[in-house]
Amino acid sequence: MTATAKQDQLTALFKAATVIPVLTIERLEDAVPLARSLVAGGVRTLEVTLRTSVAIEAARAMMAEVPDAIVGIGTILNPNDLARAEKLGVKFGISPGLTPDLLKAATDSALPFAPGIATASELMMALAQGFDLAKFFPAEQAGGIKGLRALGGPFPNVRFCPTGGVGEANAATWLAEPNVVAVGGSWLCPTAEVRAGNWAGITAICQRTLKALKAA
Repeated sequence: MTATAKQDQLTALFKAATVIPVLTIERLEDAVPLARSLVAGGVRTLEVTLRTSVAIEAARAMMAEVPDAIVGIGTILNPNDLARAEKLGVKFGISPGLTPDLLKAATDSALPFAPGIATASELMMALAQGFDLAKFFPAEQAGGIKGLRALGGPFPNVRFCPTGGVGEANAATWLAEPNVVAVGGSWLCPTAEVRAGNWAGITAICQRTLKALKAA
């Protein structure tokens, strides 16, 4: 698959998702019920972050037992992380930042990948390797919507998935920006609700969020 085809595939996936929950799985036994609760609420595209020791097994369990879930791996920090994600067979990868080594590995990989950027220089590095869809992170801390619009001036063809400070109250505002294809965040699955096993509550948050975004 060409670099352009990979980016187009990822853009279509993100546009269809609109909202991508950022999942930090602490207990493997939470993975499947969490995925089911998100899918039941209309949220199918899930980012499992490599922030815990059970992340890979959690993603594997979600793919095996929740076929309607579209599972990706986030917090990819180096080529080894990328290789683990690709071997697992997930649909996409996301990084909070970029390095030359990671960009090279992502270029050589068949896995659709969104590097993280916060500055124009980082975005130029990504574009030089063919990545025109990027995670804008940390979105609010990196200038918020004003920062995103500033990047849109010299880079009008780049598409973004802002993450970091995006929540239920401001998701619609971010999605209204013409260069935003989706937003990411953890508000759809609060840690307290996951620890309590309140799967119905998480489903309700997803339904409420999607209803509000549709109305907006």
